[in-house]
Amino acid sequence: MFRRMILGVVAIAAVMGAAGSAAAQVSVNIGINVPAPPHLVVVPATPVMYAPAVEANYFFYGGQYYVFTNGGWYVAPRYNGPWVVVAPEFIPRPILAVPVRYYRSPPSEWRHWRREGPPQWAPAWGRRWEEGRDHREAVRDERREDRHEGREERGGRDDRGGRDDRGRGGRRGG
Repeated sequence: MFRRMILGVVAIAAVMGAAGSAAAQVSVNIGINVPAPPHLVVVPATPVMYAPAVEANYFFYGGQYYVFTNGGWYVAPRYNGPWVVVAPEFIPRPILAVPVRYYRSPPSEWRHWRREGPPQWAPAWGRRWEEGRDHREAVRDERREDRHEGREERGGRDDRGGRDDRGRGGRRGG
């Protein structure tokens, strides 16, 4: 009886462990097979690169590879994957600012857009996406300003031994 119980617990733990590791390794086959690192070209006036020989919307930025296909974004740490779905709000601004002309397979609804300008993401992803993105940037800017103001209030010094808020030395025993 005791052996059966132990074997049952071990079996359940093995199944749960396998399920947990499978969930952690979610990748997607997006139908883009790049057998070797592609030749990348800088998109003018941006820190983004694209692969003109790859028949996909294939970009490189910040040490990551990005692909836009079937209305969604995918990211990978290497040129050939593994690809993971990325929500639009987590795509870096420089990638979103790449002009339409550098998309090798632009969606048909983009055909009337200016090729020299970036895609019109807000209408495609909705007002809520743009508001959320603006809110996140405002919060980030506000935090940066708070840190800057805190340094100014401390006379440009950090909290490791400078003056305290009453103008006295912050170190003890001296």
